[in-house]
Amino acid sequence: MTAATTSAAWTAERPWRGIMVATALPLHEDLSVDYDAYAEHVRHLIGNGCDGVVPNGSLGEYQTLTDDERARVVRTAVEAAGDGARVMPGVSAYGSAESRRWAEQAAAEGCGSVLLLPPNAYRADERSVRDHYAEAAEAGLPVVAYNNPLDTRIDLTPDVLARLHGDGSVVAVKEFSGDVRRAYEIAELVPDLDLLAGADDVLLELVLAGAVGWVAGYPNAFPAACAELYAAARAQDLATALPLYRSLHPLLRQDSRTEFVQAIKVSMDIVGRRGGPTRPPRAPLSGPTEAFVRSATEKAMAAGHR
Repeated sequence: MTAATTSAAWTAERPWRGIMVATALPLHEDLSVDYDAYAEHVRHLIGNGCDGVVPNGSLGEYQTLTDDERARVVRTAVEAAGDGARVMPGVSAYGSAESRRWAEQAAAEGCGSVLLLPPNAYRADERSVRDHYAEAAEAGLPVVAYNNPLDTRIDLTPDVLARLHGDGSVVAVKEFSGDVRRAYEIAELVPDLDLLAGADDVLLELVLAGAVGWVAGYPNAFPAACAELYAAARAQDLATALPLYRSLHPLLRQDSRTEFVQAIKVSMDIVGRRGGPTRPPRAPLSGPTEAFVRSATEKAMAAGHR
């Protein structure tokens, strides 16, 4: 079986599957949102083999947006995608009621699902985590849990995920712990929970272990190459996937680093996509880091990746 004969697994019934790009948000030099560039970017991603987009995630700098900006970003994504099912907004917030309101806004705009971190105002216990997800699920859209214990200090372990799924609160998990062994434990404990690769630099390992989707960062700069990689991994076509993965991995690793937003935006600017600056407190990349990202991006372009 080849990559060309295997679908990305996206369907309107399970719109969180396939390649859902956590979109970077283009900004003008005055740090205002460039909505026209964002709309064009969403169309570009879907036109180059990605299944949908995730606005208002960490990569989209949601923490720095006003309520009006955040709502308009979702509307822009839905209009540009041409199908709200292809839009999975991030609805993370300090308060559970606020997360529910953002989930309700996503439902009102016709989105297909939402992505939600555990409570991140403090290190919540499991009861609070379960209540948090149950609150967001009341909005009526499928909720994808986002496990990022490095940043939230709350670990959605496989047994916690099993209980969240048993509560009816989540349908899938974006797994960003970096521990690929968890894929097998999740499949054993809660086989009906969809596993989505959440870190670019373990994409191949997680897909081979059964992941049915990729909430992805670097397709912002190289959508066609990343779509080819994902399709080859899904087909277990290692003759195609492994060389491509090795070629892209210097960039994919940036997705798991603190300055991932800046790195991806630098790559976007280099390849001719509008990335632009980041809002404070995110500062521009340091000289050596920017030089590495620039060199790796130019090398990927020279290799024909698009």
